[in-house]
Amino acid sequence: MKYNKKIISSSNRTLARELNSIKNLKYSFNNNFCKAVNLIYNTKGKVVITGVGKSAHIGNKMSATLTSTGTPSYFIHATEASHGDLGSIKKDDCVVAISNSGETSELNNIIQFTKRFNIKLISITSNSKSILHKNATVGILFKKPIEACPLNLAPTSSTSMSMIIGDCIAISLLELRGFKSTQFKNLHPGGNLGKDLKNLNDVMHIGKELPLAKFDEKMSKALITMTKKSFGCVGVVNNKKQIVGIITDGDLRRKLNAKFFEKKASDVMTKNPSLANKNMLVGEAINLMNTKKITSLFICDKKKPVGIVHIHDLLRLTS
Repeated sequence: MKYNKKIISSSNRTLARELNSIKNLKYSFNNNFCKAVNLIYNTKGKVVITGVGKSAHIGNKMSATLTSTGTPSYFIHATEASHGDLGSIKKDDCVVAISNSGETSELNNIIQFTKRFNIKLISITSNSKSILHKNATVGILFKKPIEACPLNLAPTSSTSMSMIIGDCIAISLLELRGFKSTQFKNLHPGGNLGKDLKNLNDVMHIGKELPLAKFDEKMSKALITMTKKSFGCVGVVNNKKQIVGIITDGDLRRKLNAKFFEKKASDVMTKNPSLANKNMLVGEAINLMNTKKITSLFICDKKKPVGIVHIHDLLRLTS
C-alpha cells in the first residue's frame, strides 16, 4: 500500500503525456488524410492492414474495426507476408502499413510487392523521411511523440496515436457510406452488443397479449384488462383502432375515487403516450423508457398497436 502514491503519480504522468500526443493529431487530419480515406472508400477490393510488433496489434484492431463498420478488411503480419501471405493481396486491394519509425525492415517486401503490382499503399508513420512514407501512394503523418515510457522507448504514445488514426479512418468511412444501425446489427449478432441491436419486432408481445381498451369503455372493464394482461397499463384506442392514450398504475392512484369505475377510459387516460415502431433497436427503447420514466412501451404502425414491451423484458435480454 505504501507505493500507491507513486503508482498514481506515474499513471497521471503517463496519461498527461499520451493526451498531449493525442492533441497533436489534429494536425494529421489534413489533405493527405482525406486522400487516404477517399482511396480506401474507392477501393474495389479489401483493405489489407500490416505492421510489426506493437503496430501489428494496432493493425489487427484497425482491421477489425473497419470490417465491422462496413469496410471489408483483413490483417497480414509483415513477417508472415514474406513467407507466402503476400499471395493473398489482390490487385484491387489497398494496403495500409503502420510503423512509427517507417524504417521497419520487415515491411520492405510488402513495399516492393505493392510497387511491382501497382497496388495502392497508405502509410501511417511519424517519419516523413522514412522508406515507408517515401514509397507510399498516400502518407498519413503524425508528429513523433514523446513516449509515455520514462525511457522514451516502449511504444505507448505512438501506438495510441496510430490506433486513433485508424478509428478516425473507420468512422469517416462509416459516415461516407451512410452505414446504418441495421447493417451494424447484421455484423454483430452475438454478445451483449448483438442483444442491444435487436429490433423491438424481435422481442415484443403481440396479438391477444396486448392490453387495450376502447375510448368509451368503462373503467370497470378496462381495469380487468389491465390486471389480466400484467403490463401495468392499458392502451386506449379510438374507433380507427389507433392509440390515443394510455392508462397506467400511476393514473389509477391519482384519479381513484368513488365514481372511478363509472368513468370512461378517455376520462382517465394520459393523452399522446410515447410510442415506438417495430424497427426501433432494443438499446434505443431502453434509453427512451429510462428518459420518459415509463415501464411499458407500445409498438405501433401508423398509431395502430402491433406490440408491447415491458422494461423488464428488455433488461433481461441485455443482462
